[in-house]
Parts: sequence; structure tokens; C-alpha cells
Amino acid sequence: MDSQMELAFEKSKSGDKEERFEAYQTILEATDQKVDWAYEVWDQLLEDLTHKDNHQRSRAAQYLANLAKSDPEIRMMNDFPLLWEVTKDEKFVTARHSLQSIWKVGIAGTPQRERLMEYMVERFKGTDEKNYTLIRNDILQNMRNLYDHYNEESIKQTALDLIETVDDQKYKKKYLGIWK
Repeated sequence: MDSQMELAFEKSKSGDKEERFEAYQTILEATDQKVDWAYEVWDQLLEDLTHKDNHQRSRAAQYLANLAKSDPEIRMMNDFPLLWEVTKDEKFVTARHSLQSIWKVGIAGTPQRERLMEYMVERFKGTDEKNYTLIRNDILQNMRNLYDHYNEESIKQTALDLIETVDDQKYKKKYLGIWK
């Protein structure tokens, strides 16, 4: 990892709000492509998933999701449950940001996509969570993102099957809108 990226990781944890956001953007942009330094930050990011600062947890989850494509050892298969936990964070904004980026794990490979789909399907079925309609929306958007990436009919069919289980017509219509 070059010194500029090291500095971005440092700044994403400290400095003023503007500096942190700039560093966050830099890291997300860099990790949008495969990088050869993922394991230099991997363990620290795993640790940060349980950091006392919810912003740190959120950033760590988003960075890890982005780094899944740069994981030739496929560590994500073992670490995914830790990442998934952040999608249920006590701070809803942290949970939501993590959930909205977790689809990127699914573009890392077939085993990762299958694991992610299992977790999302199971989570969609629950209605005891606070804000479950927003969570369902994010899950369906994640499936849409995966479908757009892979153009795999089974992903779309899974999403449509889940939407069929929704009783509330207002939400059913909203969820179907993701697939138009």
C-alpha cells in the first residue's frame, strides 16, 4: 500500500469531519477496483467492526465489503458473519450504511454471493426488527445490484418470490418498483 493510501486510512479515523469524509471517499474509490494491499488492513478493519465509535464500525464494514473482491484467500467466507452483524448495529444509520454496501461482497465470487443471498433471504423473512420495511427495501436493492452485475435470473426470481410474501400492498408495490 502506498503512503497516500496509508494516510487516507489514518485520516478516516481522525482529523476533522471534512478530512475524514475526504479520506472515506478516497478509500471507497480505491477499493472499487481490485487492490493488492487488502490484507494489510483486513485484520484492523475486522477489529473496527466492533469499535466503540459507530462511524468507525460503519466505515470498516463498507471498506471490507469493497475489499471482498481483493480477497484471493477468500477470507470473507469466514469473516462474513462479523461483517453481517454490523448490518444489525444498535445505531440504525450504521446498520443501514453497512447493509446498503454489503452487496459488494456478492460480486467477489460465487461462494460469497451464495452466502450473502442466504443471509439476505433469511433476514427479509423477519418482521420483528424495527424499521424492517426499510431493511427489506435495502435487501431487495442489494439483490437488484447483484442482478445488474451478474444478469442472473435466479437472483431476480428470489427477489420476486420474496416480494410475493409481502401482505401490505403499499410495500409490495414499492418493492416491485426496484425491479422495473
